Amino acid sequence: MVSSSLSSTDQLILSKITEIGCSISLFFLVVTVFIFFTSSKIKVDDSTKIHIRLAIALILLNLHFLTTEMAAESSSPGLCCYVALAIHYSLLATFCWMGLEGFHLYLLIVKVFNIHINRYMLKISVVGWGVPAVIVSVLLSINKDFYGRYTFVDSSNSSSTAICYITDDKVKWVTTVGVFGLMFLFVTAVFSVTVRNMMPNCCQKEFRQKDWRGFKQNVSTVLVLFTLLGITWGLIFFSFGHLTTPGLYLFCILNSLQGFFIFLYFILALRKTKVMKLSPSKRPKTTNSLDILD
Repeated sequence: MVSSSLSSTDQLILSKITEIGCSISLFFLVVTVFIFFTSSKIKVDDSTKIHIRLAIALILLNLHFLTTEMAAESSSPGLCCYVALAIHYSLLATFCWMGLEGFHLYLLIVKVFNIHINRYMLKISVVGWGVPAVIVSVLLSINKDFYGRYTFVDSSNSSSTAICYITDDKVKWVTTVGVFGLMFLFVTAVFSVTVRNMMPNCCQKEFRQKDWRGFKQNVSTVLVLFTLLGITWGLIFFSFGHLTTPGLYLFCILNSLQGFFIFLYFILALRKTKVMKLSPSKRPKTTNSLDILD
């Protein structure tokens, strides 16, 4: 959906990468949610609950995104309208839950002391699921034709592709790119503050000699944050001009596999919980940054 002069070969490869990556993510996200609801060894705290809600939003997004072209080819305008609406809602929900990941991280890292919010999960759930619903409902009340079959033509090879999505370009930019831009600015700011707090002395000689293991753990945490906060989605801002092709390749590879990365994080968190239960005497004396995210 990015207007660019890509070759037909690059378009085909990017489409296949996206389809394969989203399929892999969908499968592993479903496995992640299944593990969460069936395993008693997962530490169920607010952080984990937020991670799972992000996973559910990504499940909805990948599921409907993978079926959008088939829905566009069908003869049912109602089905196409539903898929378009579902993609928009789940995309906005994904952005909101990424933003809420940043908000929760801000409370944990920056506002460490004396933080108590009554019915915290209920309130952020209203934001995470409710804000997208309000936006979609407003668009439907204004004009139902905002959702439906959308055809975009590549002028370089005269090919066209039909999907079910937002049919008005201005609405698409305001309600998707605009929402994402606000979310991205916020989570990037939180990410910067977090990294600064995690690695204040990484260049000091004493740090390098005594706490190299802790440094590697912090690097792992940074990679986890890239996934949970959706920092990699910001690659779209660099997919213009001479960077269009490599930027889109990175964007498609990293973001289509976001669900798979979340699955890996959950498996590592589950493994860590098992180790802690088996060897309580080996708990680190200092708080590991991954503890904040578990």
